[in-house]
Amino acid sequence: MIKQIATLQLLLVVFHYSKAQSPAAFKQLRYEEDYSILQQDSSRNWYTATKFKPLSKNGNTYLSMGGDIRYQYQRFTNENWGEAPKDNDGFILTRYLAHADFHAGKHFRTFVQLQSSFANGKVAQPSPVDENELDLHQAFADVAFAGRNAQALTIRIGRQELLYGSQRLVAVRDGPNNRQSFDAARLIYAHRTWNAQLFYSRFVQSKQLIFDDGFTNNTRFWGAYLVKNKIPVIHNADIYYFGLFKKNAKFDDGAGKELRHSMGGRIWDTQKFWRYDIEGLYQFGDFAGKQITAWTFSVNTSYKFANTAGKPEAGIKTELISGDAQYEDNKLQTFNPLFPRGGYFGLVSLIGPANLVDVHPSLTLDLSRGLYLNMDYDIFWRYSRNDGIYGPNVALIYSGKKSSQRSIGRQYSTHLEYMPNRFLYFRCEFTWFKASDFLQDAGMGKNILFAAGTAQLRF
Repeated sequence: MIKQIATLQLLLVVFHYSKAQSPAAFKQLRYEEDYSILQQDSSRNWYTATKFKPLSKNGNTYLSMGGDIRYQYQRFTNENWGEAPKDNDGFILTRYLAHADFHAGKHFRTFVQLQSSFANGKVAQPSPVDENELDLHQAFADVAFAGRNAQALTIRIGRQELLYGSQRLVAVRDGPNNRQSFDAARLIYAHRTWNAQLFYSRFVQSKQLIFDDGFTNNTRFWGAYLVKNKIPVIHNADIYYFGLFKKNAKFDDGAGKELRHSMGGRIWDTQKFWRYDIEGLYQFGDFAGKQITAWTFSVNTSYKFANTAGKPEAGIKTELISGDAQYEDNKLQTFNPLFPRGGYFGLVSLIGPANLVDVHPSLTLDLSRGLYLNMDYDIFWRYSRNDGIYGPNVALIYSGKKSSQRSIGRQYSTHLEYMPNRFLYFRCEFTWFKASDFLQDAGMGKNILFAAGTAQLRF
């Protein structure tokens, strides 16, 4: 532990005094970063040499390297509403990511990324999402073809992260300690204001030991995603289809094989004072002989007062997410969020988006350069009385058979973010969850206090 802290401190000092400049901010998908423009950079230093190392005289063949180190302290009072073992000290989550990106001209590249994550001081046995000693997180190859008028076609095969839309359905799962990936084949077409993708994949199930996240056939995932930008009035639109097969799925109304199809659309704009993200989708298929008919609708809008002190941004988000209407019939109406971001309702990650009605106002203040304060308030109800509540990974927390109450609880959160430069990120967060009628009927129903501190270095 001392060695890990010393390593982080050393890296923080190095980057604090480094005069290295880079062409753009780091991206959530690190393989989307392009450092080829450093080929013309005459002010080379040790850092830019790691981001662009030419392997040929003309510089068209090059290697780029980078990484991510994150330390996160978490402490719960009454974790899982009092069901989890008591922990007076909290625990530390650590995550290390390191990647190498090799380009051979404009038509071929390979990207390899290792991931190592640990949960230190946790009373309960860490889950594979919290702890994975060392594994091959990504390893894929691209074959690209460029056409006229900014057209590009890319074939991508191998282990890779997937991210689509607002990450309500397909995300990198950056909030939890272990990010998620897929063994996939993907076809990507880009043309100015269009982007279209087709893919077929198998979900990579995290395991806790070294290089044991092997190829599995238990969960298959495929789909198509189309994005159109610069549309009059609505600005941007997404249309998509996702297919999911799971050998072992479990809901409050049973367990068995699941074949689910999701079709939806989204309109959004994030560039102006008014920002909005409106999404709706419908799901159908078969679960253990039952007919799937599920849906969700979400509206997320905000307005930023850019000419006011603190540049406050006031927002409100509402979601309707279907739940099962009746036990022991031939239908299942429980919505499956597929592979969403882990911290769906904040870093505390108590409840997942299934059988839920959520109203979520928020306020963000720009206190100074790189310093932001966010406050939000979440109210949760069950959509259906005949279905339980689920975690972010669609695991059943409490069955709906234990109570007829709809009210789940209220969540009060605040977090302070500080980004002094593009390399460093700091965050402290406090959340109070006041349990309501359903949780008090179904379990111990104690109120939860959550505190967390995060320090992250990207390079």
